Amino acid sequence: MVATYRLQLGPQLTFAGARALVPYLRELGVSHLYLSPVMQARTGSTHGYDVVDPTHVSKELGGEDEFRRLCSAGLDVVLDVVPNHLAADEANPYWPDPKIFDIDPETGRHRRFFDVDELAGVRQEDPEVFELTHRKVLELVSAGLVQGLRIDHPDGLADPRGYLERLRDRGVEHVWVEKILEPGEALRDWPVEGTTGYEFANDVTALFVDRDAERSLTDLYAELTGERRGFGEIAFEAKLEQARTTFQPEVDWLRRLWPDAPELERALASFQVYRTYVEPWPGRVDQADRQAIEEANLPDPLARALLLERAETPAGFVTRFQQTTGPVMAKGVEDTAFYRYNRLLALNEVGGDPGRFGLTVEEFHRGNTERARRFPRQLLATTTHDTKRSGDVRARLVALTWLADEWAEQARRWRTLDDPNEDYLLWQTLVGSWPLERGRLEPYLEKALREAKRTSSWTEPNEGHERRVFSTIAKLYEEGLPPGFDSFAARVAELGGAISLRMTLLKLTVPGVPDIYQGDEAEALLLVDPDNRRPVDWQRLRRALETQSDPKLDLVARVLALRRERPELVAGAYGPLDCGPDACAFLRGDDLLVVVPLRPGWEDARLDGAGGRWQDALSGEEIRLSGRVALREAVRATAGALLERV
Repeated sequence: MVATYRLQLGPQLTFAGARALVPYLRELGVSHLYLSPVMQARTGSTHGYDVVDPTHVSKELGGEDEFRRLCSAGLDVVLDVVPNHLAADEANPYWPDPKIFDIDPETGRHRRFFDVDELAGVRQEDPEVFELTHRKVLELVSAGLVQGLRIDHPDGLADPRGYLERLRDRGVEHVWVEKILEPGEALRDWPVEGTTGYEFANDVTALFVDRDAERSLTDLYAELTGERRGFGEIAFEAKLEQARTTFQPEVDWLRRLWPDAPELERALASFQVYRTYVEPWPGRVDQADRQAIEEANLPDPLARALLLERAETPAGFVTRFQQTTGPVMAKGVEDTAFYRYNRLLALNEVGGDPGRFGLTVEEFHRGNTERARRFPRQLLATTTHDTKRSGDVRARLVALTWLADEWAEQARRWRTLDDPNEDYLLWQTLVGSWPLERGRLEPYLEKALREAKRTSSWTEPNEGHERRVFSTIAKLYEEGLPPGFDSFAARVAELGGAISLRMTLLKLTVPGVPDIYQGDEAEALLLVDPDNRRPVDWQRLRRALETQSDPKLDLVARVLALRRERPELVAGAYGPLDCGPDACAFLRGDDLLVVVPLRPGWEDARLDGAGGRWQDALSGEEIRLSGRVALREAVRATAGALLERV
């Protein structure tokens, strides 16, 4: 595999429209189309995750014949599959069949996807249900039209391992899971190629953070907002709120199974990972499960129940408890705490820990080495349809750690909104994505305020507060941004552009398969959905590829050409090289050397083990290196050095 390219299909991009893009994508150099769900969804669906009939390809997208034409257009296909839920909709011919859906026999309520009542959990642990819901997908795989599957939210399933083993047994050779791993958490030994790459997105972002800025930016955040708690405390508070409110129906279901279960809400909020994978049917408890349960510090009866050490635990309780911790984590952390704790928004990303301020080069190397050993075909993402911000926005926000003192001075002067926490989010958003149209900023702020659930919420919108915020924003745009903003934002954009190029070079060269989100091959300043699902200007991208006028797109095309024409280079063993804390260098085999600057001051760092004659695939220059060389001798392009041995 050279690279995957994610397309968001919908009313504005059908199968025929995607097929028209194949020549451009082949010229760009990708090998696989990575498609959002294609099965029949609700009428008017903009994303395809609300499937009503998994046995038929979407008519609105063009139907099965047009889908088959797309699969035969010249690129392999990876298909996004949604096994955990179907739409609870009269258009769903299988609704409400209790054999298919996970339904509470006492109340008739169904297991939801997170907090979405309209999406009902499916019993994939039943072989007949699996066969019914995967009949069409498996047919497309066996026909050679689809080469791989991306599995959406496996944590919602009763038996993730069994489900993935069933796919393998049915002949699906390449499977990736949308599994959110917390920092330090390892993917289980499942029959998969790896995850969709959120952990890489967080690691490569954190790698560029200046860790020396942590104290000053923490103090600044406390000064401006009064918030002095760490992220862990804020996250636990938000998870507990969700367990006691949004997910009370799920808690009640658990309590009906085990009326005397102690402190259920607190227990659900106490896990540091999305879920455990204890399997009551064979009595399987992995060491990682034991560690997660121990770290959660649960009441003894509950801990013993989850470890299968309590014989009187009601049947089904352990499985359903594990299916519930993930939604509590997702809605409590990603969709609440990430909007409350705004110390550095670059770190508030799916699968990330905003309390982790930066990553060392050694830690980054360890992650790459482990990936090369266990999951060499794992996807490597920097932007997806679900990221809170695109990689380019995160790169600009990372640049604030390089300008910590100047940023602090500006942030103190620019205060605008009444709520200081919302104000600090506003200015990071503007600096990170400028120029940003007011028509994009206001919907983003509405979502941010309601997700935070501090001054407004989705269930109880505070329209008066929101009107005051939008009135202030309108005045800001009409009267102009404060003095110094444009020049500071320009500096941040310049530094962020360099960081983005370097993040991209790493994504294209470390172990794994680079994944490109639609439009992100060029600079893409995207906020959370729906902003990151806006239509792409394909004509602009085609022109930029032809004229080599976009530095990021040009970098992507050059490195993908190398991956395609000389695949043995990036298939070589990953060999970290030590050049200090301000640059990242490694060999792939013996014939490809990558050097990426990480922070100002990298030029004087020195590198051993890179002697010989090299050709730089980025600058075109031939470079001779010998002995212990200064990095300025090896790096001639902004992105870094990509050196082929001559």
